[in-house]
Amino acid sequence: MELTAQAPTDSRSENRPGSRPEGLPGSRPEGLPETRPVGRRDTDGMAVASFVLGLLGLLVLNIVLGPVAIVLASLALWRGTARRGRALLGLGLGVADLVVLVTLMSLNNSVSWSFAG
Repeated sequence: MELTAQAPTDSRSENRPGSRPEGLPGSRPEGLPETRPVGRRDTDGMAVASFVLGLLGLLVLNIVLGPVAIVLASLALWRGTARRGRALLGLGLGVADLVVLVTLMSLNNSVSWSFAG
């Protein structure tokens, strides 16, 4: 009687049609639900929102909309948005909102400002 050693078989490493070996991109352990890739669409929306809020903040509520535009643009750039130019414009407009606020407040010598002088 001859004894031979066989390597243990793992059910996950079977070569089945449509299965991917572990460690490759897109492979996941069995039994886990599919997850949606997070990020790209959300960051694109943040870039557009920062641009719109920065533009709107030049006219009204720039003490609120300016910092919100800066934060949204920074988050979109940090997460790697595809709309990098729009996020940079939102960042610039958010800073411009605060510059306009400080300039008009210093001209009026008050904490608030209005177009009606």
